[in-house]
Amino acid sequence: MVSLFMDVSSEMIHALLPVFLVSVLGASVTAVGFLEGTAEAIASITKVFSGTLSDRIGKRKRLVVLGYGLAAVTKPLFALAPAVGWIFAARFIDRVGKGIRGAPRDALIADVTPAAVRGAAFGLRQTLDTAGAFAGPLLAVALMAATHGAFRTVFWIAVIPAAVAVALLILFVREPERTQAARPQSPLRTAGSLGPAYWWLVLVAGLFTLARFSEAFLILKVSDAGLATAYVPMVLVVMNVAYALSAYPAGWLSDRASRWTVLAAGAALLIGADLVLARSVSIAGASVGIVLWGLHMGFTQGLFAALVADSAPAERRGSAFGFFNLISGVALLAASAAAGIVWDRYGAGAMFTTGAALTAASTIVAAALLATGRLSRR
Repeated sequence: MVSLFMDVSSEMIHALLPVFLVSVLGASVTAVGFLEGTAEAIASITKVFSGTLSDRIGKRKRLVVLGYGLAAVTKPLFALAPAVGWIFAARFIDRVGKGIRGAPRDALIADVTPAAVRGAAFGLRQTLDTAGAFAGPLLAVALMAATHGAFRTVFWIAVIPAAVAVALLILFVREPERTQAARPQSPLRTAGSLGPAYWWLVLVAGLFTLARFSEAFLILKVSDAGLATAYVPMVLVVMNVAYALSAYPAGWLSDRASRWTVLAAGAALLIGADLVLARSVSIAGASVGIVLWGLHMGFTQGLFAALVADSAPAERRGSAFGFFNLISGVALLAASAAAGIVWDRYGAGAMFTTGAALTAASTIVAAALLATGRLSRR
């Protein structure tokens, strides 16, 4: 529920922020791109340190509260911002907060959840987080219509769900009485203590991420197919609905079958999405690909988190999630940059076909590692 309410708040703002920056504060599109790229890089880097710190102090909730609290206190800054610099500062603090809370939050979920339902737990969090990701933009659209385009009023209203998220976290989330603290180590020594099975898993996750570029390319594809600009945001709504509806069932199923079997289904969905998008020339065809893309997200993202929790020592889970998120973030950045180059040089069809080929190759690598015993068959 904390993830749900914070994502509603964040997406209410982020769905409108690029237009607000350009049309109200006079920022350039280049500045918007720089802002978003820098913000995500900050979040990825911070996750490593916060995860390791949560292992050292043996307590996760303090860092989770700090991270969500920082995100909540930035919301009024968006409403008050008289200049672009304020937005940069707010986004910087917000992403630092995301980085601080991400790895300790996932480790805390693993700490409080019985191993037998761990997949369902991560799937449920992913479902509610994604529900916020499509409810926030829809709420923002409705409020913009009701307030006749008053950006700052919508930003002020976004403060409410953020405050609710922090209150729920403080009042109702309980940390286990005893959490074993890890001995202080340098990041390199911590990385070595996570074990080979963990790092083989991270390798596979990184390969799969290289095959899954930014959802911005889905928007570009549907726009090229002829969807009116006013309706382009619905692309992410459709994708996130499919994502939200599939994440919990996929996690639940992974607790009863092999997680790798469910991940293989997710890989097949991604290959299907890429091939449909590569060949589609209509809005309807592209929409089918977008639904498949959302389903693939539901069948993979929560499961990778559950696999990290399964493979890492309990006292090192914070560090494990930190390194996992960092490498996944770098892989996604590389994938998106490469996808843009392929699109520009060879077209959208070639880009999506390349994504399908990379997914197939990643699946083969995972199968080979499973066959040789380097990956756990859980």
